[in-house]
Parts: sequence; C-alpha cells; structure tokens
Amino acid sequence: QVQLVESGGRLVPAGGSLRLSCAASGRTSSTSAMGWFRQAPGKEREFVAVISWRGRDTYYADSVKGRFTISRDNAKNTVYLQMNSLKPEDTAVYYCAASGWGNNPNDYRFWGQGTQVTVSS
Repeated sequence: QVQLVESGGRLVPAGGSLRLSCAASGRTSSTSAMGWFRQAPGKEREFVAVISWRGRDTYYADSVKGRFTISRDNAKNTVYLQMNSLKPEDTAVYYCAASGWGNNPNDYRFWGQGTQVTVSS
C-alpha cells in the first residue's frame, strides 16, 4: 500500500502563489506517475496535472497551463504543485494521486485526503 499526504493549502488572495506538497510513504516503488486533481463544491473531481516517474513527462489541464508547475523529488518521495497567478476559480480541495496517468481519476490507484486551497477575490 501507498499513503499520500498533501500539505500547503491555505487562503490566498487572487494573483498570489502557493506550493502544494504530496509526501508518499509505504511501497513508494509502486507510485510511478503521480498527479494532482481538484474538486470544488458541487463539482466533479477534475484533473490538474500529472508527472511521470522520472519527471521527464508532464501533462496539464488547459485551465492551469502556464500558471501551475508539477515537479517531483524521488529522493524525498514528494511531488509538488507550484501554483502562480491564482484565480478564485482555482478554489477547491486539491488531491494527490499515484499510480496512474492521464486525466481520468478512475485510472489512479492511490489517493491522499486532500488539502483546501481558497483564493479570495
């Protein structure tokens, strides 16, 4: 099993920046690709970004492209999401996911509990 713990979410003004972290523990050799999703109240969980095991390949949702950057440090078993130029519509619970690829949450095997990001206008 793999445990994922997100951190870094908080209230931030529009135009601000945040960096989310996702620490993996357990059988981290199974994590392979890792991604970020988000879910706003009343909405379905949506894809944000994903990064391959070695970090060579990344893929972003159009809504965050150019503003968000996903990265990973395998020595620390941690994945990051740097979020810049935040907008109120970025407000959501952000979830880390592992062992999957692409934009379908059903394709990911492991999930964290989420961290709340709130962007004030």
